[in-house]
Amino acid sequence: MKGLGYLFIVLFLVACSSIRVNYDYDKETNYSNYSTYNYYPDMASGLNELDTKRLIKAIDVTMQNKGILLSEEPDFFINIFSSSFQAPRNNTVGVGVGSGGGNVGGGVSFGIPVGQSKFTREIVFDFVDSQKDAMFWQAVSESSLRDNASPNEREAILKQLVEKVFIKYPPQKKK
Repeated sequence: MKGLGYLFIVLFLVACSSIRVNYDYDKETNYSNYSTYNYYPDMASGLNELDTKRLIKAIDVTMQNKGILLSEEPDFFINIFSSSFQAPRNNTVGVGVGSGGGNVGGGVSFGIPVGQSKFTREIVFDFVDSQKDAMFWQAVSESSLRDNASPNEREAILKQLVEKVFIKYPPQKKK
C-alpha cells in the first residue's frame, strides 16, 4: 500500500511537469537505414552520473521498443547535451500611480516579481550518421528542474521526457 502511495505522488509530480520538445531533421534521410545505435564514447551529457545512467537506460528501452538495437558498430551515434538556466519570471504584481486632468495625464508604474525563480533544464539529443559524420535528427527538450527530487521521481521524469522526445522518431513522411 505504501508503494502505491509513492507511485501516486510520482505520477502526480510527473503530470504537473511540462515538457516541451522541438524537433529538426533532414527530410532527405532514409530512416529505415538506421537499425543500430550507440552513444558517443566521449559524450559529456551535462547531467550528473546517476541521471545520465537513468537517461541512457530510458533511451535504451525506448529504442529497443522501436526495433533499433544497441551495437558496437552502430549505424548512428547519439549525443546528449544538457544545460540548465533560470527562466524569467512571468508573475508580477503591477503598481501604478497616475494623475490627469485638463487633457493632460501622467503616471508611473512598475512590476514586483512574485514567487520563486524557476529553473529549466534543456536536453539536446543529436543523432549523427556514423559513416557520414552528419547529423540527421535532433530533439531539444525543455522541462522544469528540481534538484531535490527523489531518485524515483528523477527516474519517472526522465522516462516521461524520453517518451515525449522519441515519440516523433523516426519522423513520419507527410503526404
